[in-house]
Order: sequence, then C-alpha cells, then structure tokens
Amino acid sequence: MRFAICNELFQGWELPRMMSHCAELGYHAVEIAPFTLADSVEQITPDERRAIRRQAREAGVEIAGLHWLLVKPDGLHLTTPDAEVRRRTAQYLVALAHFCADIGGKVLVLGSPKQRSVPPGISYEQAWDWARETLRPAVKAAEELGVTWCIEPLSPAETNFLNRAEDAIRFAQSLDSPAARIILDIKAMSSEGKPIPQIIRESAGWFAHFHANDPNRKGPGMGDVDIVPILRTLQEVGYDGYVSVEVFDYSDGAETIAAVSLQNLQRALGVATLGSMTSD
Repeated sequence: MRFAICNELFQGWELPRMMSHCAELGYHAVEIAPFTLADSVEQITPDERRAIRRQAREAGVEIAGLHWLLVKPDGLHLTTPDAEVRRRTAQYLVALAHFCADIGGKVLVLGSPKQRSVPPGISYEQAWDWARETLRPAVKAAEELGVTWCIEPLSPAETNFLNRAEDAIRFAQSLDSPAARIILDIKAMSSEGKPIPQIIRESAGWFAHFHANDPNRKGPGMGDVDIVPILRTLQEVGYDGYVSVEVFDYSDGAETIAAVSLQNLQRALGVATLGSMTSD
C-alpha cells in the first residue's frame, strides 16, 4: 500500500519544495491539482512538463495523478445543455489525459461537483448521456496513453449527480473501457449510510484510487472515522494502488496535516496488518 498526498494543501509552496518535503516525511507520491499550476494545462509547455517529471524523480516521489480537474479554466461543464460548452469540456478532458501521462501520472480523479451537477429542467437520464458523451473521447485517449479515469462519487451536499459508489460504477461500466474506473473517498463514503468496509468490498475491482480523509474535512485519523478497518478491508480486497491524503480544512497548517496524516495511516496500517495476521 502506497501513500500519497494532494498538493493544493501546500498553499504557496513551489512543487519541488512540496515534493521534497513529502518524500522526507515518507510519502511515496504526490497528487496534483492542475489549477495550482496554471489556469489551463494547455498553457503548460512540454519543457515544463518534463521539468515536473524530473522534479519528482529528483525528490524521490512518484506522481500519483491529477484531481480537481475542472476548477479552471472557467466555464466547463459535463451536463450542460449547451453543446459548445460540452465540446470545449470534452476537448479539455483530453488535454488533461495527455498532461497526466506527460508528467508520469497514473490516474485522473473526476470529481468537480459544480461542473457536473444536473442543471434545473434537465433529466438525470439526459445528464447521464451528455456526461458520458463528453467524457468518452478522453477515455479513449487514456486507453492509448496508459492512464485511468476515476469517476468520483460525491455526497448530495456537493452535487446531484453520481452520489454513491454503485452509481459511479454503473457510469464507468457504461463507458466500456479499462481506462474508466472509480475512486473511493472516506468523506464521500460517509454520506452513503452504509459501513465503509461494505462499500469497499462491493466496489472491489472497480476502484483504482483512494482518498483518505474524514467527514470533518481534515486528514485521516483526525476525526471520528476509524481508519483501521478501512485499511484492513483495502488489504482484504487486494487493493495495491495509492491511498492519497486529501483534506479541505487547512487550519492546522500544511506541515502538521501532512505529518500527522501519514503517521495515522502508517499506525493504522500496522494495526490492520497485525490484525489480519492474527486472524489468519
């Protein structure tokens, strides 16, 4: 099990400094929000992309992939009735797949709740078809580039489209591609009303990335959710991807959040592993 952390937490830090700091803490990878680098990934030159890849290599971390994909540029949307906006969104999603591959990333986390919510007057079925149509070219590009799209189920408080893991799986299945999978997120799963280990088991084979946090918007183990059974279940289902720290409350400071989150994950993994060995 490999641990990663998202870069937007480190507000004002240059990537090389952030990467080196995370490597020193013991993280295996970093996950990048493109809006922290530029308003559009199309503005990031080939030389700059190679530099990001080199910086990660020199720091001793991998690049897990990308998330918060449609924050910038402004005006993109997956389920709008405006065909021109959907066309531009489809084009940008393809550009994101290329950027992810260029910097050595593996996954693209498609959350972006505001840019996918179903507009008033549009049926869920129509929104589904438009979202699938908009994403399909990027999924095709991902197949060729060796990266994976991870559809993110999010709570009803954030969006009215794809709220449960089973919904995201069904959407990924409709794309009929090995490059279309889902991501599971502790905060989001906490809204489903099912035990999180149950959701993990039911989603086995379909999730290709995992976000570790807490419903209180802080890091894993920094709230009420017990992460030991979560990591134990990830082991049970054979998950070997990244467990990536994504937080939304930065009030404790980036350095504290990063250090405590990793310590909590490492401690919980040790307990989970020991428990599995004892039960065997």
